[in-house]
Amino acid sequence: MQRAYAAQFSREHGCTLAEWLGWLPRAVGAHALVLLPDGRAEVAIGSGVLRLAWQELPPRQIALIRLPRLAVDYRFENLGEDQRTQFMRYFDLLTQRGGG
Repeated sequence: MQRAYAAQFSREHGCTLAEWLGWLPRAVGAHALVLLPDGRAEVAIGSGVLRLAWQELPPRQIALIRLPRLAVDYRFENLGEDQRTQFMRYFDLLTQRGGG
């Protein structure tokens, strides 16, 4: 898990769009989530906001395995490093897949 989170960053998630949309409501916890058109969302965090934007990428293929991919941009506004880190630690726990 990361120690700190920048005010703006991008990630590639190994999930389908349906999985992402299923995870989001739980991943934002008690914060208000607004789904917007065109693959966007806003999360109210105190007096600040997290703006999310995503788009589906072509699947990654390894031999006969095809893995879904989703590019997600994160942009925090009016939130300090401690607030970003606290939010993202919980968010990451609910959106990252388990591993061996």
